[in-house]
Amino acid sequence: MGELYRLIRAHFDSTFLAILGCELMAKTNLTGDETQKNISFLDGLHQRSIFFPAANILLSITAFLGNSLILVALRKETSLHPPSKFLYRCLATADLLVALVSQPLYVTWWISRTLSTILSRYASDAAFITSAALCGVSLLTSTAISVERLLTLLLGLRYKQIVTLKRVCVTVTIGWVFSFSAALCFILDNRISLWYGYTTIPSCLLISIASYTKIFRTLAHHQAQVQEQNQQRPSQVNILNMARYRKAVYSALWVQSALVVCYLPYFIKGLVINQRKSYSLHLDVLKETAILLVYFNSTLNPFLCCWKISGVRQAVKQTIRQALCCPWS
Repeated sequence: MGELYRLIRAHFDSTFLAILGCELMAKTNLTGDETQKNISFLDGLHQRSIFFPAANILLSITAFLGNSLILVALRKETSLHPPSKFLYRCLATADLLVALVSQPLYVTWWISRTLSTILSRYASDAAFITSAALCGVSLLTSTAISVERLLTLLLGLRYKQIVTLKRVCVTVTIGWVFSFSAALCFILDNRISLWYGYTTIPSCLLISIASYTKIFRTLAHHQAQVQEQNQQRPSQVNILNMARYRKAVYSALWVQSALVVCYLPYFIKGLVINQRKSYSLHLDVLKETAILLVYFNSTLNPFLCCWKISGVRQAVKQTIRQALCCPWS
């Protein structure tokens, strides 16, 4: 088996270099310096053709397992309000679809591009459309979580009457339709999808920043009132509810911050590449790294949910324990 693997690997390497070498020689008359540069270019491209698909396959597996556990755990978890639970399930579903659809298409595009097949164009378009749609859903959902946390604080006892599960479902459905419609516009004119990203991303970030700013200002004001009323000690129930609410806010904020950290390099990459007219291998590496970071967010979210939401963490532990003890039940 080892000898067979080496023969296949050698055949792949020779085919890969031959195809790309012929393409480069057809475009230019090579001098000694140009030949050396092109060899370095081929070496770098060959290394990337192995690293990025392998990294995406690994992230796809971890995202699939992690988000599957989160979806099972959320069914058992009872501490979250139904609207909050539904939003987290929507986020986990989008991340699960990224692992099942977008990343395999991205790996298919890498392999087809290496082998210079006609499949490359279709795989590239499909990967971009599904990734843009699902990442848009994740962005809109995380923004909806921040708004839902704010309404929980502002509405008080009216929260359950106004923020119903049915209304949240309708809002989320509109977000899914909106994201997929904008992504599918890439087939007609890719500028529509690009402008959708350039307008939706800043808008969602501004809404989230405004929501969390209002939340923390209100919490600070509430804390100041509690300190002023020392003679009227607040009830233990109120203290516990406020502490529980703070934990829920920080959990949502961690998920939102992770999304910003993972998505921001890709957004900056788009702005930089659109301003440049020349191709650079280093710039291409940065572009692929930014895409990998976006996909990494789908793997990171399950870990954040387990870390910051105690009910989900306990449900995940219970699910894993049951799966290990009774694998066929």
